[in-house]
Amino acid sequence: MSGIISQLCTEIQLPRMIRVRQHFDRNRIEIERIPQAVFDELSRPELGEPIQPGKRIAITCGSRGIANIAIITRAIADFVKSKGAYPVVIPTMGSHGGATAEGQKALLASYGVTEESVGCPIVSSMETVVIGKSASNIPGAPAFDVRIDKNAAESDGIIVAGRIKPHTDFRGPYESGIMKMMAIGLGKREGADICHQLGFGQMAQMVPLFGKTIIKNAPIILGLGILENAYSETARFAAMKPSEIEEMEPELLKEARSHLPVIFLDHADVLVVDCIGKDISGNGMDPNVTGSSPCTPWVYGGITAARTAILDLTPETHGSAYGMGAAHTITRRLFDKIDFDATYVNAITSHVLDFVRIPAIADNDREAIQLALRSCVGNDRDHPRIIRIADSLHTETLYISEAMEAEAREHKQMEILSEPEDWPFNPDGNLLHRL
Repeated sequence: MSGIISQLCTEIQLPRMIRVRQHFDRNRIEIERIPQAVFDELSRPELGEPIQPGKRIAITCGSRGIANIAIITRAIADFVKSKGAYPVVIPTMGSHGGATAEGQKALLASYGVTEESVGCPIVSSMETVVIGKSASNIPGAPAFDVRIDKNAAESDGIIVAGRIKPHTDFRGPYESGIMKMMAIGLGKREGADICHQLGFGQMAQMVPLFGKTIIKNAPIILGLGILENAYSETARFAAMKPSEIEEMEPELLKEARSHLPVIFLDHADVLVVDCIGKDISGNGMDPNVTGSSPCTPWVYGGITAARTAILDLTPETHGSAYGMGAAHTITRRLFDKIDFDATYVNAITSHVLDFVRIPAIADNDREAIQLALRSCVGNDRDHPRIIRIADSLHTETLYISEAMEAEAREHKQMEILSEPEDWPFNPDGNLLHRL
């Protein structure tokens, strides 16, 4: 940025920052134990009964950055093989991956999920079929066509595997998890678009409405819930018969909510986020951690920040900048990486264009942060409150400005790791390293 805007930014003195560690519960399954843990969880006799020799069993795999997803998917496939059946993996991600079969398969590959790594075919298609009509128990709304992936619908059985966690855009007994994996993930672009038709204000009703229709009419044979700790590590698995999903998932969601990687300080003038991406959160950054979003009327939680500055996109997001609309400033580096087709197709499908609004663009990291701070209203300009995180999944280590040091020292789950230090900008105004 040149001229008057750059001058206005340089007038803002950024405070020194202090490195801090947050301590969360670290209950986890060691990586080498994951395959056996999956086998143990799936080995209840009543769960394995539908997996018969010679049957073709579809295994869902979504677009989120789930820890150890290739290992988990391989373990599920091996379990299916141990029963004499034939597993196939179905990309289960609504409109993500640019809403193309090739894009969805490539997205899985970026997470290490390939035919070689999971030991079975990956069948990627955007073709869907109507498997039933939803109930019409939403006032003023009709019954809806419920669609799922054609290959999954034609299989002999579907294992729905997915991470259970609070959703980024709405609150309800079923948020991100098995019900949503069926309603939106298996629905591909067409099914996801139908499920989003009434907006996020009705998603708490739509997701279970569609999910129950799929359980009734599609060959769902079991669900495998994946729970992670606040360090994005696999914590445990929970297998469910189709008849158990409706009752078990809400309890698992409560457990998952207690393990969010929240920021223990409740408010800031500026929140700096090094990177956003679809691999981090459906919204690029999780508002359960980072605070307000265009869906704030239907979702709540996270830190209260007057301004948010986003500095970059993750490589794994493949140019999708969905979620940047929740920020106030971004860098030109981020803007230049945007794939607008991938970004907009997700916004169109979810019916929330606000998530792809373009914030103010600054030439470098320093000016993006300075511009965000300069635009704050009513804050203490001599002692600004700034928090810097890597992304909304990784908040164990973060930086806070000097004005917040006393609060951090008093918090039992926060540990001061450094003396106050200047921001490590290079001569171009960009940070020398990411968190």
